[in-house]
Amino acid sequence: LSRLLTRAYDGYQGSITLDGVEISEIRPSVLRRHVAAVHQDVHLFGDTIAFNVGLGAEGLDDARLNAAAALVHADSLVEGLAEGWNHVLRERGANLSSGQGQLLTFARTMAYDPVVVILDEATASVDSVTEAMVQDAVSKILEKKTVLVIAHRLSTIAKADRIVVLDGGRVIEQGNHDHLLAQNGRYADLVRKGLGAAG
Repeated sequence: LSRLLTRAYDGYQGSITLDGVEISEIRPSVLRRHVAAVHQDVHLFGDTIAFNVGLGAEGLDDARLNAAAALVHADSLVEGLAEGWNHVLRERGANLSSGQGQLLTFARTMAYDPVVVILDEATASVDSVTEAMVQDAVSKILEKKTVLVIAHRLSTIAKADRIVVLDGGRVIEQGNHDHLLAQNGRYADLVRKGLGAAG
C-alpha cells in the first residue's frame, strides 16, 4: 500500500486519490514532497544534527527545525549536547542510541510538513530508554497528520481510526480496534496471541 501511495509501483487498478486528485496524475517529485516516510532503519549522515533534520533544504529555518524537534521530543536530545544543532554525528548516527536516531528522523519528517506520513515499522527497533518518547511522538503525529502505519506491534496501531489486516497482499479485514475484536477474525486472533499490548 505504501509503495502504491508513493508511486514506487504504478499501473494499479482502482482509484487512489490525495485530496481528490488521482495520484497517477501527480508528478512523483511533487507527490514525494507531500508524502513522507519514517522507516525502521534510521538513515543518518556523518554531519551536524541540523543537516540531518533539515537535509540542507532552503526554507527550513531554525524556528521550523526547533518546532519539529519539540513536537517529537527531539529538542531535549539537541539541548543536551554541548554543540546543540551543530553536534556532528558519526556515519549512520553511531554515537546515538537507536531511539535517539529515530527521534531525529521523526523531526526530519515533520520539518517538511507533509500531508501524509508513512510509519514503516518505525518503532520496531527502538531502545527501551527512549521508547516512551518515541511512542508519544507517534501519537502527536497521528493527531496532526494522515498517517499510514505499517506495524506488527499491535500496540502501535490499536488507536488507529482504521486498521487494515493484510494476508498475502489482500485485504481480509478492516475497521477500528473494537470493531475488529468483535468480528473475532484474524486481528482478534493476533490480539489473543499477545502480539503487542493492544488489549
